[in-house]
Amino acid sequence: MTTVLATIIVLGVLIFIHELGHFLLAKACGVRVDAFSLGFPPRLLHKQIGETDYRLSVIPLGGYVKLLGENPHDEVPPELEHRSFAHQTLWRRFLIVVAGPGFNFLFAVLALFLVFAFAGIPYMTTEIGGVTENSPAARAGLQKGDKIMAVAGEMVSRWEELPKKIKAHGERPLGLEVKRGDRVFQVEVVPQRMEVEDIFEKKVSSVVIGIRPSEDMAIDRVDPAQAFSKGVSSAVNIAWATLDMIYKLLAREAPLKALGGPIFIAQIAGKQAEAGASALIFFMAALSVNLAMLNLLPIPVLDGGHLFFFAWEAVRGKPVAVKHREMAQAVGMMLILALMALVFYQDILRLLSPK
Repeated sequence: MTTVLATIIVLGVLIFIHELGHFLLAKACGVRVDAFSLGFPPRLLHKQIGETDYRLSVIPLGGYVKLLGENPHDEVPPELEHRSFAHQTLWRRFLIVVAGPGFNFLFAVLALFLVFAFAGIPYMTTEIGGVTENSPAARAGLQKGDKIMAVAGEMVSRWEELPKKIKAHGERPLGLEVKRGDRVFQVEVVPQRMEVEDIFEKKVSSVVIGIRPSEDMAIDRVDPAQAFSKGVSSAVNIAWATLDMIYKLLAREAPLKALGGPIFIAQIAGKQAEAGASALIFFMAALSVNLAMLNLLPIPVLDGGHLFFFAWEAVRGKPVAVKHREMAQAVGMMLILALMALVFYQDILRLLSPK
């Protein structure tokens, strides 16, 4: 029940935020909004308020905002042309389309800011959670529960600092200051180049000493300004990580099993909900940035596809021909359907093979 409820909240909020971006910018530009729907048809519930039909539809995998004149085949009465999407300036059409992903990104920044401001910024300490057998760390006598205080005489407090310093030092003897219980002592370890698995279980060569972080997290309490700055930087980092993952998938540097669809989202949402409100909000923020980046891909039928057509229009000085747009959108729809089938397939495989 927790998983179902968390999934409804996560997907519902993110879809609403995305479509709200399109809706508000359309209203601000004077474009008439005929429908605002959470979910795809068939329509389940609806309420006409003013000129807009607000809908809750059956298929909860997205949503849409229907604008007057958005479809090139729509007949727009002459007296309403000034409120038609197609009759707006290129700049206004661009703003209306980019507002969807833009609101997803802004939501992520706000959500992360609230988490950091009220719950603090979590980080991994330098406590060792495990030592690889026959590794340099094991030979030096390091144990689970030890806390590394300094590397080559430089104080460290966060786990993310350790790999950078170890790699920078190379395979030369390295002095560590270690705390075990109430005792602090010095130990010398000789890093070595080994094949280790990355997050995709792919073998990569790296200079390591053979230690893993503890799952225990520490909290860094910050003021609102620091929380906002961290929220912005975290959202940007998630965006770059999303683009990097897309590149790795296209370049076949990442396996297809890295893809996740609605079932995978539901599984993670349930786990994060059980971990607490902060964990669930953080997950929503990350997913919101993912949604923004994916929607900006230059694939027809996605927001990025429309933006690509607008860019082409700006260069050529006239809109792309309707028949060419329709052909491109047909291809784009086939790509999206193929991608949906692929992520569902990966989700099912993941259910059958939990590892």
